[in-house]
Amino acid sequence: MNVTETTAEGLRRQLKVVVGAEELQRRLSARLDELKGRARLKGFRPGHVPKEHLRKVFGKSVMAEVVQQAVAETSREALSQREERPAFQPKVGLPEDEAEIDKIFSGAGDLAYTLSFEVLPQFEVSDFSKIKLEKSVAPVTDNDIEQAIDRLRAANLRYKPKDNAAENGDRLTVDFVGKINGEAFEGGSTENAPIVLGSGNFIPGFEEGLAGAKAGEEREVEATFPANYPEKKLAGKAARFEVKIKEVAAPETPPLDEDFAKGLGIESVEKLRDTVKQRLEQDRAQASRLKLKRALLDALNEGYSFELPPTLVDNEFQAIWAQVMADLERSKRSFADEGTTEDKAREEYRDIAARRVRLGLILSEIGTRNQIAVTDDEVSRALLERVRQFPGQERKVYDYYRNNPELLAEFRAPIFEDKVVDYILELAKVTEKTVTPEELYADPDEDHHHADHHHHDHDHDHHHGHDHDH
Repeated sequence: MNVTETTAEGLRRQLKVVVGAEELQRRLSARLDELKGRARLKGFRPGHVPKEHLRKVFGKSVMAEVVQQAVAETSREALSQREERPAFQPKVGLPEDEAEIDKIFSGAGDLAYTLSFEVLPQFEVSDFSKIKLEKSVAPVTDNDIEQAIDRLRAANLRYKPKDNAAENGDRLTVDFVGKINGEAFEGGSTENAPIVLGSGNFIPGFEEGLAGAKAGEEREVEATFPANYPEKKLAGKAARFEVKIKEVAAPETPPLDEDFAKGLGIESVEKLRDTVKQRLEQDRAQASRLKLKRALLDALNEGYSFELPPTLVDNEFQAIWAQVMADLERSKRSFADEGTTEDKAREEYRDIAARRVRLGLILSEIGTRNQIAVTDDEVSRALLERVRQFPGQERKVYDYYRNNPELLAEFRAPIFEDKVVDYILELAKVTEKTVTPEELYADPDEDHHHADHHHHDHDHDHHHGHDHDH
């Protein structure tokens, strides 16, 4: 095998690998020896077929197999001789000229092929103790607890039947039959439907048509299905509903007492306060951590400058762009609706892709140098966490992941990222700053039209970088 480098521009590499005709013949001969003991051909005793005859009968197909194996082995060898690490599986360029292929297969020519790839950049890891970060914390006050309990009470309203006319906020219990052009339509009739006036949960015109109604009354209400209504047959159609009002009930905020606590599955008001406090603290600790993590990722992104493998950036961009287009399609919006143009959005998302790739490589390098690894136990815990999100289907979801190891591997990346982030935060200079809950939860991307904040907490592409190193 002879290897020469034909391209070395930036991170791009191309190698030319030549496997001599003699080497191929040697490999072919060894493969025919293996077949000799197993081949069964008419006119020959098993295991006694002459090699030359095998070469005549099977030569071409066995040579194709030999060439394939030679490429797999020599390409691995060619790469292992180098100090560099490929950023992805190299592309193999095999000869395409038929005359050349015939020469190789007949044993008269060398096999020459190319390996094209990009290498991971080399860079020095900086001193983490020089990173200065501010951690926003919002301690939970008694007032916060009372407000949270008030929100719980407002979300668990009781309704008390009344005789007078229905107003906004009242709950009506109704039976109705809907008709389009005088014909009842499928799914247009219901009994004992609860409707809170002003909630906007029904199609435009329906709730408005019930304003001022009283229990026992019957009404005809006209309403129109929106143009983007999911059921195409009904979209944009005007309908007439015959409605019977069975009850009108006014909302009441429940008092904070033991009955209310028990209705939420908690034994006492005191225990309810403790539970609310605990949840608020957990939630704020998580928000605080995400904000700090993002500040760290911003600092790392700013603090390193090195060339990025173009294909990795391109693949990451394509994945983000496909998601952006799918989101626009689903919400029936355009770039103009988002206050931008396609070109500007492309540029912005390309920057996000570059940021993710850069952070992926930085975190990977830091993790590798400091022997940070993800254990099977950690992956199992993450899997159980995911399984819990599918009540009633736990076994099915668990088996699905267990039977697809490549999907199970996806759990490793976010765990690895968090472990590396924790490692850096231990060494960085972190000072605490007390903020209001509003400041803690404020989204720094609020003013931007783009959806980067949906992805920011897992800021880099988990599929590259460290999977070459562990």
